[in-house]
Amino acid sequence: MTVQSCVKGEAKASRWAEFLAGAKATLPLIVGAIPFGIIFGTLAEPSGLSALGALAMSLIVFAGSSQFIALGLMAAGAAVPVIIATTFVVNLRHLLYAANLVPKVRHLPQRWRMLMAFGLTDETFAAVSSRYLGNSDLSHAHWFYLGSMIAMYSNWVLCTALGVGLGELFPDMTQWGLDFAMSVTFIGMVVPYLRNTPMWAAVIVSGTMAMATVGLPHKLGLIVAALCGIATGLSLHMLKQRKTATLEVTL
Repeated sequence: MTVQSCVKGEAKASRWAEFLAGAKATLPLIVGAIPFGIIFGTLAEPSGLSALGALAMSLIVFAGSSQFIALGLMAAGAAVPVIIATTFVVNLRHLLYAANLVPKVRHLPQRWRMLMAFGLTDETFAAVSSRYLGNSDLSHAHWFYLGSMIAMYSNWVLCTALGVGLGELFPDMTQWGLDFAMSVTFIGMVVPYLRNTPMWAAVIVSGTMAMATVGLPHKLGLIVAALCGIATGLSLHMLKQRKTATLEVTL
């Protein structure tokens, strides 16, 4: 066996290991997303979306919050431009995720970055953050991302299909309170990253603002809360760095 063959074999094994690790890291988050996907499927037809349309939305859009909001607007008879604009605003939070990942993936070919952009969800970002932040070797990290993305995407589409089927068997399924699992999942995604004062302050401020602005139209309160949280965390982080620099100069 040539040296080149050995290198290719090791690279392939490393990619597969990264892929499996990414899928494994996403499993706890998938558990919380399962009821969310099923509920979306059960709500589709009562909201005026066909079973095929629900599956197509999960396959093409792949954004849980936006899909739920779109269903609500469809049920209310909102115009298509309003639905598009509202879901666009809600998905603006993904710009924050992308900004965090860009320095780590800019070396990848565009086809990879396009695929990763499509699969960028709250759960996948949470799962891959530790991989990108906690390891200096990022040569195969995009395969970790792919494993997380494929696991989450497959789960979402499968649960949508399951929800469509169960919705016909159990019309009152949306009243079972299954949506609590998603709130628990989001808490589980955030808490492990609260390691210092700026992070805690960002969470507290954004949570407070989210409750204070819940009445704003088109879910704009989420954007306001996110911006306030970011501004607070960044300000405290910069203040902390300035104090540290001043202390070092004094010493």
